[in-house]
Amino acid sequence: MTWVGRPVRRREDVRFLTGAARYLDDLEPEGALHVAFARSLAAHARIGGLDLGAALAVPGVAAILTGDDLADVGPLPAIGVEGAWLAPAAHPVLARGKVRYAGEAVALVAAESRAAAEDAAELVQVDYDPLEPVVGARTGGGVPVHDDVPDDVLLRWARRAGDPDAAFASAPHVVRRSYRIPRLAAAPMEPRGAIAEYDPTTDLLTVWLSAQDPHRPLAQLAPTLGRPPESIRVVVPDVGGAFGSKGALAPEAAAVAAAAIRLGRPLKWVEDRLENFLASSQGRGLEADVELALDGEGRMLALRARLLADLGAYLLPTTAVSPHTTAMLITGTYAIQDVDVEVVGVATTKVPTGPYRGAGRPEAAYLIERLVDAAARELGLDPLELRRRNFVREFPYRTAMGWTYDSGDYERCLDAAVVLLEPERWRDRPGRGRLGIGYGMYVERSGGLWESAVVRVEPDGQIVVRTGSSPHGQGHETTFAQIVADRLGVEPGEVEIRWGDSRLGPAGVGTFASRSTAMGGSALLAALDALDEERRRVGEELDVREAAARAGGLEASGRFGSELVFSSGAYGAAVELDEATGRLAVLRIAAVDDAGRIVNPLLAEGQVVGATVQGLGEALVEVVAHDETGQQTTASFADYHLLTAVEAPEIEAAFVETPSPLNPLGAKGIGEGGSIATPGAVANAVTDALGGAELDLPFTEEALWRALREGGS
Repeated sequence: MTWVGRPVRRREDVRFLTGAARYLDDLEPEGALHVAFARSLAAHARIGGLDLGAALAVPGVAAILTGDDLADVGPLPAIGVEGAWLAPAAHPVLARGKVRYAGEAVALVAAESRAAAEDAAELVQVDYDPLEPVVGARTGGGVPVHDDVPDDVLLRWARRAGDPDAAFASAPHVVRRSYRIPRLAAAPMEPRGAIAEYDPTTDLLTVWLSAQDPHRPLAQLAPTLGRPPESIRVVVPDVGGAFGSKGALAPEAAAVAAAAIRLGRPLKWVEDRLENFLASSQGRGLEADVELALDGEGRMLALRARLLADLGAYLLPTTAVSPHTTAMLITGTYAIQDVDVEVVGVATTKVPTGPYRGAGRPEAAYLIERLVDAAARELGLDPLELRRRNFVREFPYRTAMGWTYDSGDYERCLDAAVVLLEPERWRDRPGRGRLGIGYGMYVERSGGLWESAVVRVEPDGQIVVRTGSSPHGQGHETTFAQIVADRLGVEPGEVEIRWGDSRLGPAGVGTFASRSTAMGGSALLAALDALDEERRRVGEELDVREAAARAGGLEASGRFGSELVFSSGAYGAAVELDEATGRLAVLRIAAVDDAGRIVNPLLAEGQVVGATVQGLGEALVEVVAHDETGQQTTASFADYHLLTAVEAPEIEAAFVETPSPLNPLGAKGIGEGGSIATPGAVANAVTDALGGAELDLPFTEEALWRALREGGS
């Protein structure tokens, strides 16, 4: 029986739905102190001093640590990206001398109960010398966020290819647009948290984290604490969502780990929802000026882009990833070889940004797809035809930005999206509002680097897999079991998957960027190949369980590495706009994704639906807002809106498979396509409904109502 390619239900859902899952807050070492953080009330201020007297007097308080107490810890390492310049502005573990966003941690309070810790944290008195907040992205002028960073520029990156200046100078058509993409909150169901325990007899620091994997936090925690990696163990239990926000080490987690060593007792910190809004990394936040040069037949000649990224107050470990990815994927599915792209990331008095589902890919797809539709309107061309004239068609294809697309069939994806959307059905539908139809293509980088796995068959036939890939909602336990079942001729239910422990599991890179199946699954195949060699040594005629019984158990490990693989797809949106109220109804989303070979179509479709609804949230209602004083005005679900199942439209999903030649599964990524392509498709549909008028995200009822009152312009 072939299990790969079959729609198998997620077996891990049983424990999640029955309350048997073990999340971070379900764990508590004996004798643990609870941690709460005193956080800055000011968006930008110098710290004149801290008065801890009242806080220390709260019954149950064991200790309070400030930035000066942890002066030898941190900051968190800011990880660079190829070709980028980064400023020395890494995030401190606790603020020292100055606070740079409202919500920044200024003191760690450890107490016998969470209530006592939170009560004491509110009594920490900070003498603030207020400074002018920096709410908008800008360079130069005003009060600097960082005194030693010229113009508050935290990131610079640029790349040119071909001769874009000549192409623009001679092009008969040049289309120019400016777009703004607001900040978003990841808002996972489970907020962040950390537990730390130090054993002085073995010099072992054990840290439990709600994280996307144990590997990256371990790699970042070691230099932050100044400890060798082998003296730290990171354990990741069940995780209630992340969407990118739990990929990098949190400064609070580093503070908890450092404090556990100093205080000699286990410490536990679990943030509340307000803290998650104020202090967890946020996504997006981009202003862009983009230009497209075309010839008289609509052939794309050159692209120019100037990207200004609001990076927030500091560089977190992965802050540079998203704007760099936006720049690298700015040409999308189109064969444009003359390109000039510049990225400037600036400091603002806001929480830093980091990867959020899509991590730069949604921004790139949104910019190029809106620009393509604008070009089609100006040239009087069908937007679908303009896309078809310019698709990349030969693979592998090296882009002007320097990445190589491994496989794809963009026209097949677009044709399938048109069929699924049924545009004529909606045009013929008697409605009360303006109809809009829009499409958006996307390319997603995924995979890359390496992963490892270990497969063991016990003498009694039990099959245990230890993988370096950690799940936080993707369904690894099911898909990996399917891969093993196929190779060993067993049922998936007979395969146990273990993950999430840096000491007990194999090394790995992590679960992010839709890389788990392509990399983790391929590493599993490598381990299974090695296991088959072990079986043959025992007896060529034996199956793996017979060989394990004879040999007292069989075990083999595998490691797999490759270049990046590139998923792609086409999404279509049909919307209806009520002219009286500005209310927008999304009638249908057509989602066509090419993720190479699909291991489990049911789980893949679930990823598509979830990502699509997240992309709709970005398009329609989600925005992190700040007032003129730098205070976040969307710090609860009363103000930061998420779509629910009630607002979800029809979502018709289909898959196109062009297997990647870079891994034995032929797999690419599937977890982020909906969040990448949906905003651009919806934006183009809204623009169509408005008769060509272009608005920035999100498309709220008020914004649409005003656009209609202004004549659609």
